Amino acid sequence: MMKSHDARARGMAIERQVATWLQTQGLVPVASNHHVKGGELDLVMHDDDTLVFIEVKHRRDTRYGHPSEMVTPLKQRRLIRAAHLYLASNGLSSPCRFDIVAVTGTQPSLTFEWIKAAFDAF
Repeated sequence: MMKSHDARARGMAIERQVATWLQTQGLVPVASNHHVKGGELDLVMHDDDTLVFIEVKHRRDTRYGHPSEMVTPLKQRRLIRAAHLYLASNGLSSPCRFDIVAVTGTQPSLTFEWIKAAFDAF
């Protein structure tokens, strides 16, 4: 299922806002919307010496579930595979973490919930 152009643009705008917000929390941007075979990494940032792969999920409200619930075990496996490919293609070896930023609301009043170490790569 392809996202409409409007939905894609809205998603990119929210990801940019999340990246900016995470920078105020001390993270340093490395990459965004990094496409690899079989997946995409929304945001890649440094938290001190840890490379953090951040999945951004948005819902207008939680009537049909919390945005973090959209990161299913299958999605987690795809993110882990994408992260492995990212590390290999960039010759990196550092501590890594998988975070989720669950975004609810509509512009301009969005709420961010940062779930650190949301799942493991094992």
